[in-house]
Formats: sequence, C-alpha cells, structure tokens
Amino acid sequence: MATAAQQIAAMRTLNGANQGGKQSVPSYLEREVYSWSKEKLILKMYDLFIVSAKRGDNSKMSNVLIELMGALNFDYEETATRLYRLYEYCQRCIFQKKVDEAIFIITELRNTWAEAFELEDKIETPSTEPSSNMEHSNIA
Repeated sequence: MATAAQQIAAMRTLNGANQGGKQSVPSYLEREVYSWSKEKLILKMYDLFIVSAKRGDNSKMSNVLIELMGALNFDYEETATRLYRLYEYCQRCIFQKKVDEAIFIITELRNTWAEAFELEDKIETPSTEPSSNMEHSNIA
C-alpha cells in the first residue's frame, strides 16, 4: 500500500500541470505507481529527471527536484542535508543552463541508489563529465 506522500508525489510527477481537472494517467499505471516501494519511487524520480533533461523540460526537472527535496527524511540529518544540497545545486545548474552537470549528478545518484537497493540495472553515465571548474564546496 502506498503512503500518502507516495501518492501525492506520484500524482504531481505523472500529471504535471493540471489539465482542466482531468486525470491524464491511466488507472493501471496509477495503481502500479502506488504499489512501488519508497526506494523504487525514488529511483523512478531520478529516471524522470533524466528523461525530462533529455527532452529539455526544465520545468519537469525542477518539479522532480522539489519532490526529491520534500521526500528527504531529516531524522538522518547529515545524509538528508547533503542530498538536499546536491538537489539545490542541480536546481542552480538548471537555471544557469548547466544541465549536463545536473544530469551527471542525478545519474550517479540514480545508479548508486539502484545498486544499494538492488532495484534495476545501472544506466550509462553521460560521456561528458561536468567541467573541472565545478565548485565542489557548494555541493557537499
């Protein structure tokens, strides 16, 4: 059974902007998303970010990052704070038109998440790493 947070995140992410009050997600897909574990939902959010980046959909990329930030559990303060800073940095990259850096970071997080929870195969990391002038002090 999906938690209320999972349900809200799934609907926001899959529906995107409100389309005249109509639900644009088929019910079978909605049921599938609601059945996902928290770990798989995070993995799919990373996937959605990557797909949105390839489509040039900055709005959806930003929405995914907002949902990821909102899903952090600050009972584990150090880890949650570091992830929050990474997501914040990715937001800045989107606004500064450095989408490749954001894709690289999210792809690495996605692959680590998939490996840690043995959910799915890794996806190929973009061939170009972020530029060497990336300010590492801002992301950790």
